[in-house]
Amino acid sequence: MNLGVQRDDRWLAVLPFYHVGGLAILMRSAIYGTPVVVQPRFDPAAVNDAIDRGVTLVSGVSAMLRRMLDERGDRRFPASLRAVLLGGGPAPLSLLEECARIGLPVLQTYGMTETASQAVTLAPEEALREPGSAGKPLLPTELRIEAGEIQLRGPNVSPGYHNHPPETGRTPDGWLCTGDLGQLDEDGYLFVLDRRDDLIVSGGENVYPAEVEAALLAHPAVLEAGVTSRPDARWSAVPVASVGLRPGHRVSAEELQEFCRQRLAGYKVPVEIEFVAELPRTGSGKLLRRSLRDRWAAR
Repeated sequence: MNLGVQRDDRWLAVLPFYHVGGLAILMRSAIYGTPVVVQPRFDPAAVNDAIDRGVTLVSGVSAMLRRMLDERGDRRFPASLRAVLLGGGPAPLSLLEECARIGLPVLQTYGMTETASQAVTLAPEEALREPGSAGKPLLPTELRIEAGEIQLRGPNVSPGYHNHPPETGRTPDGWLCTGDLGQLDEDGYLFVLDRRDDLIVSGGENVYPAEVEAALLAHPAVLEAGVTSRPDARWSAVPVASVGLRPGHRVSAEELQEFCRQRLAGYKVPVEIEFVAELPRTGSGKLLRRSLRDRWAAR
């Protein structure tokens, strides 16, 4: 209902099928009779080639999208590509703007295993009008924000967890407490801020890791960034960052900190930045901030 179904649709599957994002590709393609192009692993060149050969729909996460753009260069994508559904957390605005520049139609989404994949998706005609938004709830999902947390309800929401009481993670009136922080604008569009567990409270001020990561990713030398916290005697906790650089690029931690100061409030600037070969991620490409937090805590 949101994307429409076209006779020439072909959906590219690079997400693992044990993850709900990959499984959902198979399920809806079986329902609609849409061919699925399966690639055994994510390879940016292979994905771009599949798009050039007629794939019309792709599902992925921001880290995959970044590598696709780097491999693509300035070559525009064909008009046959209808949408790239982007999940796994909020995408940096700079990344979305770059996609728009070379004709890559990105639709942000929000969902989870408990909601049978997508619960909120931006409509194609709103991609440029509402950048950064995950869109509005897909029928018949209901959405509300309670104390900053995204809560969902509907027939697509799992009734519970195996070997747990039915009310686990639920409000008395049946809303699923997602653990994600978000806000609705005046027109009802959802903007996902971060995981509640990932929120950094530094000196009483809230620091959203995704916002700091977006500032770091705006630097031309930065390929990927992961932000978490480490304990601090004065401020209780402070933001720290792990950064992967693009091949052939160099930048110092001090230069990145100054770059962030021009875009963020002072308390949001990482007090320490480490450079890594790669960041820890799940099989679907989502950043594992818990692993980063444990690594910084062990120092």
